[in-house]
Amino acid sequence: MGNKNKTISFRVNEDAFETLRDIAEERDISLSAVFRDYVDTLVAHDGQVRVVPEAELDSMGESVESFPPKIEVPKSFVREHERLELEADHLREQLEEHKRYVNYLREQLEDGDEEVIQLEDLDGEPDEPSFRLG
Repeated sequence: MGNKNKTISFRVNEDAFETLRDIAEERDISLSAVFRDYVDTLVAHDGQVRVVPEAELDSMGESVESFPPKIEVPKSFVREHERLELEADHLREQLEEHKRYVNYLREQLEDGDEEVIQLEDLDGEPDEPSFRLG
């Protein structure tokens, strides 16, 4: 098939548009090239891109923490998370099985020619002898 380019469109307010146009003019590139550069950078770094003004970038130096911030998570938390994911999968499977069974019962009810007698209907018939469990 080949690699086809896709078009992304969105709306920005007038001030943001003017700022973006100024950026494009500073770099002597088109406005769409600004977005292509940003998207290429975003894809190349797996979505881990942070836009920082150049003045702030120079003052940050080497003391910058990696972006996005990383934290250590205890193994017990990871194990519990995995256990809960497995349990959720199991519950989803049970729910699907239950839905299939309910659909099966509905089909049986719709297809069946048997007469359904409600217990409430039997209570009011005087011909029948009444029984009492004691």
